[in-house]
Amino acid sequence: MRLSDCHNVEDFRTLARKRLPGPVYHYIDGAADDEATKKRNTEAFESCDLVPSVLAGVETIDMSTTVMGRKIDMPLFLSPTALQRLFHWHGERGVARAAEKFGTWFGISSLATVSIEEIGRTISTPKMFQLYIHKDKGLNHALVERCKEAKFDCIALTVDTIVSGNRERCLRTGFTSPPRLTPASAISFATHPGWTLDYLFREKFELSNLKDHVSEGTNVALSVADYFNKMLDPSMDWKTAEGVRAQWGGEFCLKGIMSVEDAKRAVDIGATAIMVSNHGGRQLDGSRSPFDQLAEIVDAVGDKIDVICDGGIRRGSHVLKALSVGAKACSGGRLYLYALAAAGQPGVERVLARLQAEIERDMKLMGVKSVAELNRGNLRWRS
Repeated sequence: MRLSDCHNVEDFRTLARKRLPGPVYHYIDGAADDEATKKRNTEAFESCDLVPSVLAGVETIDMSTTVMGRKIDMPLFLSPTALQRLFHWHGERGVARAAEKFGTWFGISSLATVSIEEIGRTISTPKMFQLYIHKDKGLNHALVERCKEAKFDCIALTVDTIVSGNRERCLRTGFTSPPRLTPASAISFATHPGWTLDYLFREKFELSNLKDHVSEGTNVALSVADYFNKMLDPSMDWKTAEGVRAQWGGEFCLKGIMSVEDAKRAVDIGATAIMVSNHGGRQLDGSRSPFDQLAEIVDAVGDKIDVICDGGIRRGSHVLKALSVGAKACSGGRLYLYALAAAGQPGVERVLARLQAEIERDMKLMGVKSVAELNRGNLRWRS
């Protein structure tokens, strides 16, 4: 299987599985407990149908939208995700350049493998930084100040990780950051020599934005669950979020909002966007899907704050369904991580090109010329 054989997200998932050692692949692909929420995140989009209009004169359409104060060329962007240089040596650099090429938002995590300063210096497309609140308050303050200096466009405070979800695939494979060679993993590393040689002989792996503050994850191998449980602050509350917003002073997003009450509270503290997200099903298994919860949240706060549907996106039609409910844009992580793992930056560019083409084609088939024309009249819910 080659890159040219990949025509949809599932194809990239298949190729990623071939290219990656088992522990690394299952870190991307896995979720919490029975992984029911991860499955539901995508299946939820099948709960309603699109209703097209015809004879609409759709020779040209406009896919652009404005979200978090920036106009982007398509209503889909790349959520921040951790540890990207473990999946392919291009890592965040390749993802950022692909997003730049397609004129859309992308983000880097606190657990990124490329620095805030490098991304700020080299990438012009809108940039989001995903902030995890650590127990070390000095570290939290320093990360926000570094984002200011690097002229990032938004901070997204992740609010659903006060403890780690139960990621049983990682328990079975022994996945850690950095990877730890064990009898169980040795065969998988040995049978994926391309990945292994890149990891051993290219740029040394590090958590670039944390390495000067903590050794865990860079020099001390630790599972992601153990990192969250040891390093992140479970006392984080609304006062914490309001303090970050005040220090940052710019576009401020809460990532991980799932209830109407929390969406209203986000408006009250001055957030400018929320990502309706359950962390890809990696935290609370049994949580509702973002799409299932979207209409209720949009009805409550959609005129006061940008609402983003994050998670489960696999097709352009999924994006149109979320926009019809009232989302300003959609975002996803696995959809491009599979592509990154499969082929680096060219893989991310190809999956974005495929999804962009699907959105454009489906808008024409729907008879809508712009994102703004999509509304709930374009949907029929299944009983």
